[in-house]
Amino acid sequence: MKIKKAIDKVPGGLMVVPLLAGAFLNTIDQLHIPFIMNMLKSLGVSATDAGYYEFFKIGGFSQALFKDGALTLCALFLFCAGSQMNLRVGGAALKKGVILTTSKYAAGVIVGITWGLLSDPVNGFLGLSTLAIIAAMTNGNGGMFAALTGQYGNRSDVGATAVLSLNDGPFFTLMALGMMGANFPLIAFIAVLLPIMLGMLLGNLDGDIREFLSAGESLVIPFFAFALGAGMNLSVFFNPEVLGAGVALALMTVILSGGAMALAFKIFREKSVIAPWAEASTAGNAVATPAAIAAAATVAAGSGLMSTADALVYQNLATVATAQISIAAISTSLLVPVAVILADKYQRRKGIDGRVELAVSKEKKAKNSVPVVEDVQA
Repeated sequence: MKIKKAIDKVPGGLMVVPLLAGAFLNTIDQLHIPFIMNMLKSLGVSATDAGYYEFFKIGGFSQALFKDGALTLCALFLFCAGSQMNLRVGGAALKKGVILTTSKYAAGVIVGITWGLLSDPVNGFLGLSTLAIIAAMTNGNGGMFAALTGQYGNRSDVGATAVLSLNDGPFFTLMALGMMGANFPLIAFIAVLLPIMLGMLLGNLDGDIREFLSAGESLVIPFFAFALGAGMNLSVFFNPEVLGAGVALALMTVILSGGAMALAFKIFREKSVIAPWAEASTAGNAVATPAAIAAAATVAAGSGLMSTADALVYQNLATVATAQISIAAISTSLLVPVAVILADKYQRRKGIDGRVELAVSKEKKAKNSVPVVEDVQA
């Protein structure tokens, strides 16, 4: 039936399609349609506290996987993603990776904080929160980056992927919110970082483990996406304000984070700017960040470092922010390839071929050059 190929045709489809499928089924579940509830009751499903029968709350393995497993599956994804962070990268790739990661993060944090100060950090202009902006703008689509730099960039551009994978997951967003005054306990940071660090440690100690865990980086995505969707109502995605906010978030991510990374490349004398524009996207796995932040807020409230009211704000934000980031992930998947093609055409007119490695310094060129001696006859 070519289901996988059909999903792959959708931008960010591996994340977005299961998410929408989960939201669609949960929407039907929450309608409490009588004949569906009667069927579930006849099968022996237990009633909820409100007296309804829901197929997402049938208990056992099914509920654990499809309804309640989002955070566990997300942690497994972070573990597998961490194992692919290769610390053995070349100098040029390391330099580019650090520049891209730092400048993309700085752009996301600055825009997020500014947006919150000028409007409101929870429900700002266009309904965008600081949480949604930082989560979307600081986490790029690694697969798209590798594909675009592989076609239009050079080896060190592609190699920067190893460093860029550090921004996978909610840790950087959590750190930014902490800098803004959100009082998350240290254990909340450790809880988010630990799966990534353990995966990174094992993956760098043993290449066979890295290869073994590589499949989990993509295999787990549709499962935690579906579980996230199973906690959402499909009407959220068709809310004009959420849709408009998601598209605006995509444009901000491409233009502002891409521009910041391109500027940083110029400052550090990198001629080709293919890599910055290839990284100017929102990753599909960023969709899981609001749920992870909400879980961290629950931990903070339980330890007394955050009020229950403040924790509830993050929990209420999670659904809307997840929908907005989902729309941004789809939109940037369409916009970023166009941006890279335009950047490639522009710099080719300037005589710069992004596929050629231009990291050789003038000093090295001078050392490697052979002086030409003219043959002068007496």
